[in-house]
Amino acid sequence: MDERLQKKIYNDEDLAVESFKCKNCGGETIYDPKQKKLRCLYCDSLFDIENVSTAKERDLQELLSNGQIWKDADVYQCQSCGAKEILQAGEISVVCPFCGTNSVVKTEEIPGLKPQGVSPFKFDKKQAATLAEKWARKKFYAPRKFKKSVKAEKLHGVYNPVFTFDAKTDSLYSGRLGKTYYITKYQDGKPYTVSKTRYFNIKGSTKVDFDDMLVQASSSMPMSIIKSLEPFTTKEVPAFQEEYLRGYSASTYNKEGSQCWEECMQMMKNSIERKILSQYDYNVKVNLNVQTKFAGKQYKYILVPVYVGHYTYRKKLYNFYINGQTGRMAGKTPVSPVKVGFTIFVILAIIVGLIFLLYGG
Repeated sequence: MDERLQKKIYNDEDLAVESFKCKNCGGETIYDPKQKKLRCLYCDSLFDIENVSTAKERDLQELLSNGQIWKDADVYQCQSCGAKEILQAGEISVVCPFCGTNSVVKTEEIPGLKPQGVSPFKFDKKQAATLAEKWARKKFYAPRKFKKSVKAEKLHGVYNPVFTFDAKTDSLYSGRLGKTYYITKYQDGKPYTVSKTRYFNIKGSTKVDFDDMLVQASSSMPMSIIKSLEPFTTKEVPAFQEEYLRGYSASTYNKEGSQCWEECMQMMKNSIERKILSQYDYNVKVNLNVQTKFAGKQYKYILVPVYVGHYTYRKKLYNFYINGQTGRMAGKTPVSPVKVGFTIFVILAIIVGLIFLLYGG
């Protein structure tokens, strides 16, 4: 790897690049999730990572004021899908982990905030590939030919940027709800049912404390994917250390901290509303007005581990994602039109059968 690039990515004043070299043979080292240590690629020597502290929450105002800029890194961007990465020393990837193309180039962009913590990978790429292939074979609607030859391709370990937020909330609410009930009436001696709604007003207060609400900080990976992969370990994670990035890539965020906080506040408000409504027996919501005060607002900016790869079937790519801690997966596989058609046929046959039983004869 180019020594200039290596120093740019790892140039903390108190950290020498040589500290990542094998002390026995001078070879490159990578982070080994199984051993939780650095491992030499050449002689397999193992070296401990000294965890001196854990990532701590910081006052939210720091984030909203842009915080301390991380200038000691280089950003690379895919010219095909726009994904941005910070590449660790020892691996310059010309293949985008998100779309599989090889149009990744260096930019002059400053990568923003330096992460406060890293939640390390717990299993390696080989195990990730096995998980991905087993997952694909279990997909009922995937074509049989695909399942027989499925292979996880272009598998990359990517540290994905997320913000977590804490807040103490105090809410006052008022609203109007309704409960539907039914009465029986008669016309010409025949009964029929009429639905009515009994409305009532509600009013009260509630307090909810939120801890480590997670918001995706990069558009390279949709929030829906992150939600599918949750939970991630976000508590008591090691403070940021470059050693954990050895052998992996790190995506940079492209959503401002203020935008992520706005998203999180909406998530909190939705949760508060659900809590309020859960106290009442209703099935009609006329209106609900909630006024919420936020206090004790804190944040963490951390990196969580995700394996990204794809399957290829009939020259088409199908992306998948794996939680690098739990093995939980999300993504797509090809769909067999024959299996889908058969399922529709069976459902229609059941419906026709039920109609015949109810109304036939």
